[in-house]
Amino acid sequence: MNLPELKIGNLIAKIPIVQGGMGVGISLSSLAGSVAAQGGIGVISGVEIGFNEPDYHKNKKQANIRALKHHIQKAREKCKEGIIGVNIMTALNNFEEMVKESVNAKVDIIFAGAGLPLKLPKYTKGSNTKIAPIVSSGRTAEILCKSWDKHYHVIPDAIVVEGPKAGGHLGFSKDTLNLPKNHLNYLLSDVLSVIKPYEIKYNKKIPIIAAGGIFDGKDIADLMKIGASGVQLGTRFVATYECDASEEFKKTYINANKDDIKIIQSPVGMIGRAIGNDFLEEAKSGSKKPTECFINCLKPCNPSEAPYCIAQALINAQKGNMDCGFAFAGANVYKINKIQSVKELMTDLVEEAKIYFYSKK
Repeated sequence: MNLPELKIGNLIAKIPIVQGGMGVGISLSSLAGSVAAQGGIGVISGVEIGFNEPDYHKNKKQANIRALKHHIQKAREKCKEGIIGVNIMTALNNFEEMVKESVNAKVDIIFAGAGLPLKLPKYTKGSNTKIAPIVSSGRTAEILCKSWDKHYHVIPDAIVVEGPKAGGHLGFSKDTLNLPKNHLNYLLSDVLSVIKPYEIKYNKKIPIIAAGGIFDGKDIADLMKIGASGVQLGTRFVATYECDASEEFKKTYINANKDDIKIIQSPVGMIGRAIGNDFLEEAKSGSKKPTECFINCLKPCNPSEAPYCIAQALINAQKGNMDCGFAFAGANVYKINKIQSVKELMTDLVEEAKIYFYSKK
């Protein structure tokens, strides 16, 4: 027997796996297109997507729009009829514009986190593009559903609930990361509970996609058994041949030990999970000095106080210059010991998940 399909409105993913959107430039058209071609949902990261464009620093706005369109089209060509999404951080200064351009490019689904995307339905109204907010609590899910219901008479097409073991910026404070109430299983049950009245009102199922620290097929099966319609994985997909990151970036994952995983304070005022290195140690010690902002990407960032430009650091890392950047990663990155193809990874995950999902134990 196969795993249940992930149905988001008229979108049907044969494999209930969403590849998380990872920026800057970690999940672009190569990775997203490859995942979608295997039956999952491939997701392009929209954050500073134009960093490789020759006019990026002179004409950032147009460079990002041009690159967004290019990668959506390229991913489509790679996966044919597969499902392609874009992850657009609500905290981006160009959030509204990137959403509109994604809709114009007829992307299948927009995932939006790093803040409350309260106005997201305004920009997708009348289109076929599905919308899926990323939340870290039942309370946030309820706030969004209530707001969208009141102002736009819609509810989310899907919701990603992301636990504290995820990589990148986290929706938790440092002292609440390990609280039992923030375990992904609990968060999933909480979100499933708060959305029920909205599902009844609209006579529509809101599929919940569990995310954050999911590593293997057993993790997938366990979450689906308690109500998740699908799962989102990011870290596992970095260690694939098709991932858009440099080989040096991927080696950082392969070589990471458990002790290397650090909770850092991001320049944008949030905590994040990353693989520690000399760059981050220098930033923590205060030896780095505030710099002029050339990118102006995130609303919460104050360049006059930031020890470094996070966007530039992530761009450097994507290109393999780890001395001037760092890699975000999930809590279980240390378990990865090889690079494999997207097809091999997804086959392994699905086959293992099927064993546990259909087990009576």
